[in-house]
Amino acid sequence: LACSHHHCAFPLNCNELCIWNTATAQPLRLSGHYYSISAVSFGSKPNPLLVCSASRERVIVWDLDECTQKVQEGLTPRGIVIGTLLGMVLHVRFSPDDQQVAVCAGNRIYMLSAKNEAILAELDGHLAPVTAAEFCTSEKSMLVSVSEDRTFKARKLCLSFFFSLKVWNYSTGQLIYQSGVLTAFPLLSLLIDEENKQIITGCAEGQLWIFSLISGHNYRCVALINLKKQQEKFCNKVWKSGKKIGSTGRNTSKLCKTNNMRPEGSVETSLPVLLIEHCDFLICFHNEENISSALNTNYFWIGSSTGLLIINLSNFELEGFLSYKDYSDLSIRFAGSCAITRKAVNGKVLCLITSMFEDMIAVLEVNLAALVRTQQTDFLLSRNKKSLSVIARYRITLNVFFPLRVKSTVKDQPLVFHNKIKSSGYTAAPQTTMFSPNNNLKKKEVSKWKTTCKQKNKEYPLESYPPIKYEKGISVTCKPTPICCIQYSGDGEMLACGLADKSVLIFNSNLTNTYNVFAGHDGAVNSVGWSHDKKWLVSASEDRTLRVWSVCKNEPALILGKEKFLKTVRFVQFYFIDAFILLCCGSEFHLLSFNLDTTKDDLKPYKQRSVCKLVQKFPMASTVEITSLSAVNDFYSYIVLMAGSNRALEVFDLNAGCSTAVIPEAHTRSVYQICQNKGSSFSTQQPEAYNLFMTTAAGDGIKLWDLRTLR
Repeated sequence: LACSHHHCAFPLNCNELCIWNTATAQPLRLSGHYYSISAVSFGSKPNPLLVCSASRERVIVWDLDECTQKVQEGLTPRGIVIGTLLGMVLHVRFSPDDQQVAVCAGNRIYMLSAKNEAILAELDGHLAPVTAAEFCTSEKSMLVSVSEDRTFKARKLCLSFFFSLKVWNYSTGQLIYQSGVLTAFPLLSLLIDEENKQIITGCAEGQLWIFSLISGHNYRCVALINLKKQQEKFCNKVWKSGKKIGSTGRNTSKLCKTNNMRPEGSVETSLPVLLIEHCDFLICFHNEENISSALNTNYFWIGSSTGLLIINLSNFELEGFLSYKDYSDLSIRFAGSCAITRKAVNGKVLCLITSMFEDMIAVLEVNLAALVRTQQTDFLLSRNKKSLSVIARYRITLNVFFPLRVKSTVKDQPLVFHNKIKSSGYTAAPQTTMFSPNNNLKKKEVSKWKTTCKQKNKEYPLESYPPIKYEKGISVTCKPTPICCIQYSGDGEMLACGLADKSVLIFNSNLTNTYNVFAGHDGAVNSVGWSHDKKWLVSASEDRTLRVWSVCKNEPALILGKEKFLKTVRFVQFYFIDAFILLCCGSEFHLLSFNLDTTKDDLKPYKQRSVCKLVQKFPMASTVEITSLSAVNDFYSYIVLMAGSNRALEVFDLNAGCSTAVIPEAHTRSVYQICQNKGSSFSTQQPEAYNLFMTTAAGDGIKLWDLRTLR
């Protein structure tokens, strides 16, 4: 099958080629093949519009304008035979200038002239039938091919015909590059994203691979997408959206039921990638103010045997799904082949599908904007809602649920010497919020606060390139010892690391010498964290203890023993400009208030005078263990970000004391690191834009998230 702007091409009666004009609804029947037509493709240029059809005995190029004129004159239209007896042809593709045609026949690719019968080049390297080939328009002489041998190849000809991931030198026949076996299933489709310089290929099991074409990247894989999981995730999101918005729920309930509620005893179908094509997604935002967010994003159609999917290439998520089963007027339930127009006409695209089991072809007219809006109403409406902000909008005065113990500056005296004793406050009404913003700050106080933040935090030079060059290394121990965690101080001048040998080390950032060594844990140190003033260091270990160290001394100022924690503390840090300690233990994270006192009692020098009290525990929903946690300590922020073993991300607002957002299955594997900008909120001219993103790392890759939309 093949689709152009106003034309659809498909075999008729096996060996006839039918060109259907969607504007005039007039068919054009072209005869010239003796065997069944197995591959069809339109040319790259609209004028003249060429179409190539191939069977096992010949390959023919047709000029549609000439053919239409001959039919009007009562003559039989004839095409140009450019190849004969090449074998079973599975795919044909015109070059960008329509001068050559790549013909995939058996295990070989033939480069044929589009003007006459001449084989310009013959490429032999695949071990199974070649299923697709694409020219790269941005690079001269470049072509990429995929095959049922589960590899993709890039070829380069000295005669300047093509180049791709399996690289060939045509004059010598030398193979320069070849990919390994990607999957256990045949690769069926291929597309080159010229704008992002990427290769996208799909297999029969419903997986997409994305490879980089950027020079120096060596065609490395940048993403792997499981369409089945993305479809289930999308349907769950639509179903939840339908529960909130009644109209959306009525429109999308059928979609969710079709894909998520499989009857007992039924067969689960895979999603073979039959087609990958550009999607004109901008028409969905024709009257939207936020069209700028879609301008820098590419979208693609994925044609499968059960429906059409729209993939967002920026976050590799599903934006829309059309299931053939949901339309009673469509008799085709499983497609064997499909084609779709790249550009939308009047907001609609044409899709051509054939039945997998019957001799039947259907033409679908898809209203792209209506499809996306009915499935994403909740998301589109949420653009106008107030979004989360990492930065507190006001300076905060602390009010907690219990009176903090503060070191007294008055000499010890009997209580009877005092005329008045201040009430403990137990009769007062309980606090309803953990933090109370002070809205009555004067301008002078705000400007003074901003100046203080600027002085304490250094700005990273924006004109500098990111660090990519190895500068210096240091051996932390005499024998090989794993380093479990590492943390820079806020000003970047000190570096702390926790080791598997139960010790904590502090270095100067230039690694010239060891500043201090702390010992006392009975297990590997899992996490270390600096205080805002750089005077204290907190550490957590496998021995289920937490310790706060004075940077200038070797003894801990505070120790929390095993009786405080039922499970190992995986992460610990200071929070809210050193007002609290934040840690995660099992499926909960704890907020602790503390007071550090390093003075010694002459009668009891061994007794710890520092105190720490639990403010509250916050459980993360539906997870066994919190795998990563992140919060800002260098400025006031309510937001705490965390990830769980259930592969979800959750956002907590500690001012409200509850979870505000959950992102289920943020990665296909558990997130082991969350990173956000923790520098001063006044380190740039636009602080809010500076703190609106976070990065998550998991076994399947790294993702950048927008905290305003959580996408």
